[in-house]
Amino acid sequence: MSDRPSRPSRSEFKLFRPIATRWMDNDAYGHVNNVHYYSYFDSAVNGWLVEKGLLTITESPVIGLVVESGCTYFESVAFPDALEAGIAVAHLGRSSVRYRIGIFKQGAQAGAAQGHFVHVYVDRETQKPVEIPPETRAMLSELT
Repeated sequence: MSDRPSRPSRSEFKLFRPIATRWMDNDAYGHVNNVHYYSYFDSAVNGWLVEKGLLTITESPVIGLVVESGCTYFESVAFPDALEAGIAVAHLGRSSVRYRIGIFKQGAQAGAAQGHFVHVYVDRETQKPVEIPPETRAMLSELT
């Protein structure tokens, strides 16, 4: 029995954000290098948090720090593909959230990659875990 996640379907995500591939994303093999997927995950989630007013990058007293991440690949993508990141909340805890992110070629029904990362919310100054702020929790709950 394999622990490999199954290929994600578009229907498994409520929120999609566009991702523009860049020339520099391609590697010597002619596809987006694996390290760039983590940047796509971070940009999709944090872009959404900023747009919703839940994160002010330099001023928010409570911030989410990534403590775990991973990615499974199903299909190559390459510049100049237009991509979409599907975002879902897989688990919402007291001070942490586990995001599930699907990377899709624009309009595709099956994901090219699937990843996750965990944000632990901390006090910006002390770096100690704190409860997820109520307004953030409410918005994250909509993605479960």
